[in-house]
Amino acid sequence: MRIAIHPDAAAVGEHAARILASTVERKPDAVLGFATGSSPMATYEALARHRLDELAFDRVRGFALDEYVGLPAEHPESYRSVIDREVVQRLGLTPGNIRVPDGAAEDLEAACRAYEDAIRASGGVDVQLLGIGANGHIGFNEPTSSFASRTRVKTLSPRTREDNSRFFGGDVTQVPMHCLTQGIGTILDARALVLVATGTPKAAAVAQMIEGPLGAFCPATALQLHANATVIVDEAAAAELRSHAYYRHTEANRPAWQLP
Repeated sequence: MRIAIHPDAAAVGEHAARILASTVERKPDAVLGFATGSSPMATYEALARHRLDELAFDRVRGFALDEYVGLPAEHPESYRSVIDREVVQRLGLTPGNIRVPDGAAEDLEAACRAYEDAIRASGGVDVQLLGIGANGHIGFNEPTSSFASRTRVKTLSPRTREDNSRFFGGDVTQVPMHCLTQGIGTILDARALVLVATGTPKAAAVAQMIEGPLGAFCPATALQLHANATVIVDEAAAAELRSHAYYRHTEANRPAWQLP
Protein backbone atom coordinates (compact mmCIF):
# COMPACT_ATOMS: atom_id res chain seq x y z
CA MET A 1 0.00 0.00 0.00
CA ARG A 2 1.36 3.39 -1.01
CA ILE A 3 0.86 6.12 1.63
CA ALA A 4 1.13 9.79 0.64
CA ILE A 5 0.79 12.52 3.29
CA HIS A 6 0.08 16.10 2.23
CA PRO A 7 -0.36 19.34 4.18
CA ASP A 8 -4.01 19.95 3.31
CA ALA A 9 -7.13 18.75 1.49
CA ALA A 10 -6.32 20.69 -1.70
CA ALA A 11 -2.98 18.89 -2.05
CA VAL A 12 -4.67 15.54 -1.38
CA GLY A 13 -7.18 16.25 -4.14
CA GLU A 14 -4.49 17.32 -6.58
CA HIS A 15 -2.47 14.14 -6.04
CA ALA A 16 -5.51 11.91 -6.52
CA ALA A 17 -6.51 13.91 -9.60
CA ARG A 18 -3.08 13.38 -11.15
CA ILE A 19 -3.50 9.62 -10.84
CA LEU A 20 -6.95 9.71 -12.45
CA ALA A 21 -5.86 12.15 -15.14
CA SER A 22 -2.82 10.07 -16.07
CA THR A 23 -5.11 7.06 -16.44
CA VAL A 24 -7.37 8.98 -18.83
CA GLU A 25 -4.35 10.25 -20.79
CA ARG A 26 -3.22 6.67 -21.36
CA LYS A 27 -6.73 5.33 -21.95
CA PRO A 28 -9.29 7.95 -23.05
CA ASP A 29 -12.21 5.53 -22.54
CA ALA A 30 -11.02 4.46 -19.09
CA VAL A 31 -13.55 3.12 -16.59
CA LEU A 32 -13.42 5.15 -13.39
CA GLY A 33 -15.14 4.45 -10.08
CA PHE A 34 -16.65 7.55 -8.48
CA ALA A 35 -17.14 8.12 -4.77
CA THR A 36 -19.32 10.73 -3.09
CA GLY A 37 -19.12 12.38 0.34
CA SER A 38 -16.91 15.29 1.35
CA SER A 39 -13.42 13.85 0.91
CA PRO A 40 -13.46 13.25 -2.89
CA MET A 41 -14.74 16.74 -3.76
CA ALA A 42 -11.25 18.28 -3.83
CA THR A 43 -10.25 15.57 -6.30
CA TYR A 44 -13.09 16.48 -8.66
CA GLU A 45 -12.20 20.16 -8.35
CA ALA A 46 -8.61 19.37 -9.29
CA LEU A 47 -9.70 17.14 -12.17
CA ALA A 48 -11.74 20.03 -13.54
CA ARG A 49 -8.52 22.01 -13.80
CA HIS A 50 -7.01 19.20 -15.87
CA ARG A 51 -10.05 19.52 -18.14
CA LEU A 52 -9.24 23.21 -18.56
CA ASP A 53 -5.76 22.06 -19.60
CA GLU A 54 -7.52 20.29 -22.50
CA LEU A 55 -7.67 16.77 -21.10
CA ALA A 56 -10.89 15.34 -22.58
CA PHE A 57 -13.19 13.24 -20.40
CA ASP A 58 -16.04 12.73 -22.88
CA ARG A 59 -15.13 9.09 -23.58
CA VAL A 60 -14.63 8.16 -19.93
CA ARG A 61 -17.01 5.56 -18.54
CA GLY A 62 -17.84 5.37 -14.86
CA PHE A 63 -19.67 3.69 -12.01
CA ALA A 64 -20.74 5.23 -8.71
CA LEU A 65 -20.05 3.30 -5.53
CA ASP A 66 -23.51 3.50 -4.02
CA GLU A 67 -26.97 5.04 -3.82
CA TYR A 68 -29.63 5.57 -1.19
CA VAL A 69 -32.73 3.38 -1.34
CA GLY A 70 -36.03 5.20 -1.69
CA LEU A 71 -34.62 8.67 -2.34
CA PRO A 72 -35.95 10.06 -5.65
CA ALA A 73 -33.24 10.44 -8.29
CA GLU A 74 -34.07 14.14 -8.56
CA HIS A 75 -33.50 14.73 -4.83
CA PRO A 76 -30.43 16.99 -4.50
CA GLU A 77 -28.74 14.52 -2.13
CA SER A 78 -29.38 11.37 -4.15
CA TYR A 79 -26.05 10.16 -5.42
CA ARG A 80 -27.46 10.30 -8.94
CA SER A 81 -27.84 14.07 -8.45
CA VAL A 82 -24.50 14.47 -6.67
CA ILE A 83 -22.59 12.57 -9.36
CA ASP A 84 -24.32 14.55 -12.10
CA ARG A 85 -23.66 17.87 -10.39
CA GLU A 86 -20.14 17.33 -9.02
CA VAL A 87 -18.67 14.94 -11.58
CA VAL A 88 -20.54 14.70 -14.89
CA GLN A 89 -21.16 18.42 -15.38
CA ARG A 90 -17.89 19.57 -13.85
CA LEU A 91 -15.73 17.23 -15.93
CA GLY A 92 -17.75 17.24 -19.15
CA LEU A 93 -18.51 13.53 -19.00
CA THR A 94 -21.06 11.96 -21.32
CA PRO A 95 -24.10 11.33 -19.05
CA GLY A 96 -24.98 8.03 -20.70
CA ASN A 97 -21.52 6.67 -19.89
CA ILE A 98 -21.98 7.05 -16.13
CA ARG A 99 -24.02 4.61 -14.07
CA VAL A 100 -25.36 4.84 -10.53
CA PRO A 101 -27.09 1.96 -8.68
CA ASP A 102 -30.87 2.14 -9.02
CA GLY A 103 -32.10 2.78 -5.50
CA ALA A 104 -35.64 3.26 -6.79
CA ALA A 105 -35.88 -0.14 -8.49
CA GLU A 106 -38.91 -2.28 -7.71
CA ASP A 107 -36.64 -5.33 -7.46
CA LEU A 108 -33.53 -4.17 -5.62
CA GLU A 109 -31.76 -7.52 -5.75
CA ALA A 110 -32.18 -7.62 -9.53
CA ALA A 111 -30.85 -4.07 -9.72
CA CYS A 112 -27.75 -5.15 -7.79
CA ARG A 113 -27.15 -8.09 -10.13
CA ALA A 114 -27.60 -5.82 -13.14
CA TYR A 115 -25.03 -3.40 -11.73
CA GLU A 116 -22.47 -6.17 -11.29
CA ASP A 117 -23.18 -7.33 -14.86
CA ALA A 118 -22.68 -3.80 -16.19
CA ILE A 119 -19.30 -3.44 -14.46
CA ARG A 120 -18.13 -6.76 -15.90
CA ALA A 121 -19.42 -5.85 -19.37
CA SER A 122 -17.41 -2.62 -19.26
CA GLY A 123 -14.20 -4.59 -18.82
CA GLY A 124 -13.89 -3.69 -15.14
CA VAL A 125 -12.93 -0.53 -13.29
CA ASP A 126 -9.47 0.86 -14.06
CA VAL A 127 -9.23 3.19 -11.04
CA GLN A 128 -11.68 3.27 -8.13
CA LEU A 129 -11.74 6.46 -6.07
CA LEU A 130 -12.69 5.90 -2.43
CA GLY A 131 -13.33 7.80 0.75
CA ILE A 132 -13.44 6.28 4.22
CA GLY A 133 -16.08 6.60 6.91
CA ALA A 134 -15.20 7.44 10.49
CA ASN A 135 -16.15 3.85 11.35
CA GLY A 136 -13.89 2.46 8.61
CA HIS A 137 -16.51 1.84 5.94
CA ILE A 138 -15.70 2.05 2.23
CA GLY A 139 -18.62 2.56 -0.09
CA PHE A 140 -21.47 1.83 2.28
CA ASN A 141 -19.88 -1.42 3.45
CA GLU A 142 -20.43 -1.01 7.17
CA PRO A 143 -18.37 -2.83 9.85
CA THR A 144 -18.59 -6.65 9.62
CA SER A 145 -19.17 -6.53 5.83
CA SER A 146 -17.73 -9.56 4.06
CA PHE A 147 -14.57 -9.02 2.05
CA ALA A 148 -16.17 -11.25 -0.61
CA SER A 149 -19.38 -9.17 -0.81
CA ARG A 150 -20.83 -7.96 -4.09
CA THR A 151 -23.26 -5.13 -4.89
CA ARG A 152 -26.19 -5.49 -2.50
CA VAL A 153 -28.67 -3.80 -0.16
CA LYS A 154 -27.19 -2.62 3.15
CA THR A 155 -28.62 -1.07 6.30
CA LEU A 156 -26.75 2.09 7.24
CA SER A 157 -25.32 2.28 10.74
CA PRO A 158 -26.51 4.99 13.16
CA ARG A 159 -22.99 6.51 12.99
CA THR A 160 -23.10 6.77 9.20
CA ARG A 161 -26.58 8.27 9.18
CA GLU A 162 -25.55 10.79 11.83
CA ASP A 163 -22.42 11.71 9.87
CA ASN A 164 -24.41 12.10 6.64
CA SER A 165 -27.13 14.19 8.27
CA ARG A 166 -24.99 17.25 7.50
CA PHE A 167 -26.13 16.85 3.89
CA PHE A 168 -29.78 16.79 5.01
CA GLY A 169 -29.91 19.97 7.06
CA GLY A 170 -28.67 18.19 10.18
CA ASP A 171 -31.86 16.08 10.38
CA VAL A 172 -30.87 12.42 10.75
CA THR A 173 -34.49 11.34 10.21
CA GLN A 174 -34.18 12.53 6.60
CA VAL A 175 -31.23 10.23 5.89
CA PRO A 176 -32.43 6.98 4.29
CA MET A 177 -32.00 3.83 6.35
CA HIS A 178 -30.91 1.63 3.42
CA CYS A 179 -28.66 1.84 0.40
CA LEU A 180 -27.32 -0.11 -2.55
CA THR A 181 -23.54 -0.38 -2.46
CA GLN A 182 -20.80 -2.08 -4.38
CA GLY A 183 -19.45 -4.84 -2.17
CA ILE A 184 -15.90 -5.04 -0.91
CA GLY A 185 -15.25 -7.87 -3.34
CA THR A 186 -16.52 -5.66 -6.16
CA ILE A 187 -14.27 -2.79 -5.08
CA LEU A 188 -11.22 -5.06 -4.83
CA ASP A 189 -11.77 -6.14 -8.46
CA ALA A 190 -10.71 -2.67 -9.65
CA ARG A 191 -7.25 -2.62 -11.16
CA ALA A 192 -6.20 0.30 -8.95
CA LEU A 193 -7.63 1.86 -5.79
CA VAL A 194 -7.12 5.47 -4.67
CA LEU A 195 -8.45 6.36 -1.22
CA VAL A 196 -8.52 9.97 -0.02
CA ALA A 197 -9.10 11.07 3.57
CA THR A 198 -8.90 14.45 5.24
CA GLY A 199 -9.51 15.85 8.70
CA THR A 200 -9.07 14.76 12.30
CA PRO A 201 -12.36 12.75 12.43
CA LYS A 202 -10.86 10.28 9.94
CA ALA A 203 -7.54 9.80 11.75
CA ALA A 204 -8.50 6.74 13.80
CA ALA A 205 -10.04 4.96 10.81
CA VAL A 206 -7.03 5.76 8.62
CA ALA A 207 -4.62 4.36 11.21
CA GLN A 208 -6.71 1.21 11.60
CA MET A 209 -6.92 0.75 7.83
CA ILE A 210 -3.18 1.06 7.25
CA GLU A 211 -1.62 -0.29 10.44
CA GLY A 212 -4.32 -2.29 12.15
CA PRO A 213 -5.00 -6.00 11.74
CA LEU A 214 -6.96 -7.14 8.72
CA GLY A 215 -10.58 -7.59 9.71
CA ALA A 216 -14.16 -7.02 8.67
CA PHE A 217 -14.84 -4.75 11.66
CA CYS A 218 -12.82 -2.11 9.77
CA PRO A 219 -13.88 -2.77 6.16
CA ALA A 220 -11.19 -0.45 4.75
CA THR A 221 -8.48 -2.85 5.93
CA ALA A 222 -9.41 -4.82 2.80
CA LEU A 223 -7.13 -2.41 0.92
CA GLN A 224 -4.22 -4.29 2.50
CA LEU A 225 -5.14 -7.17 0.17
CA HIS A 226 -4.95 -5.11 -3.03
CA ALA A 227 -1.81 -5.08 -5.18
CA ASN A 228 -2.24 -1.46 -6.31
CA ALA A 229 -3.76 0.68 -3.56
CA THR A 230 -2.78 4.29 -2.91
CA VAL A 231 -3.89 6.10 0.26
CA ILE A 232 -3.63 9.89 0.12
CA VAL A 233 -4.25 11.81 3.35
CA ASP A 234 -3.68 15.22 4.89
CA GLU A 235 -1.70 15.82 8.08
CA ALA A 236 -4.82 15.75 10.24
CA ALA A 237 -6.00 12.39 8.92
CA ALA A 238 -2.45 11.01 9.31
CA ALA A 239 -2.13 12.11 12.93
CA GLU A 240 -2.48 8.64 14.48
CA LEU A 241 -0.14 6.77 12.12
CA ARG A 242 2.73 5.20 14.02
CA SER A 243 5.02 4.95 10.98
CA HIS A 244 4.35 8.51 9.82
CA ALA A 245 8.07 9.25 9.25
CA TYR A 246 8.60 6.07 7.24
CA TYR A 247 5.72 6.87 4.89
CA ARG A 248 7.17 10.32 4.27
CA HIS A 249 10.62 8.82 3.63
CA THR A 250 9.23 6.26 1.20
CA GLU A 251 7.22 8.83 -0.75
CA ALA A 252 10.15 11.27 -0.93
CA ASN A 253 12.36 8.53 -2.39
CA ARG A 254 9.83 6.98 -4.75
CA PRO A 255 11.33 6.17 -8.18
CA ALA A 256 10.10 8.48 -10.94
CA TRP A 257 8.60 5.57 -12.87
CA GLN A 258 6.24 4.91 -9.94
CA LEU A 259 4.73 8.39 -10.09
CA PRO A 260 2.26 10.14 -10.06
